[in-house]
Amino acid sequence: MRALLATLTFSFLLLPTTSDAATLRCGNNLVSDGASRSDVLLKCGEPMARESRTESVGEKTKQKTDESTTTTEHVVQKTIEEWTYNFGPQRLMQVAVFENGRLVDVRSGGYGR
Repeated sequence: MRALLATLTFSFLLLPTTSDAATLRCGNNLVSDGASRSDVLLKCGEPMARESRTESVGEKTKQKTDESTTTTEHVVQKTIEEWTYNFGPQRLMQVAVFENGRLVDVRSGGYGR
């Protein structure tokens, strides 16, 4: 019996871990990577707080010709929004992070109130 228990425990440790996909559970609803803000509002309701900022990010593009490769860099503006959901004192608060209107990350905060 101990050998079986040890084997099962070891087997669970070898299972592949899930990727860092953004997933937010709101009651019976689930939203994940790529969800729009309207999808999240529909499934989770209004957040307790919203923060928004704009970031400038340099992006490089390469173009190959028959004889050479040229690299150009341009600045892209990204709108980052963080929505905080408070699901009560029994659950951790969740911060949904959007880039240009699409869900890209979900972070846990402290326990809600």
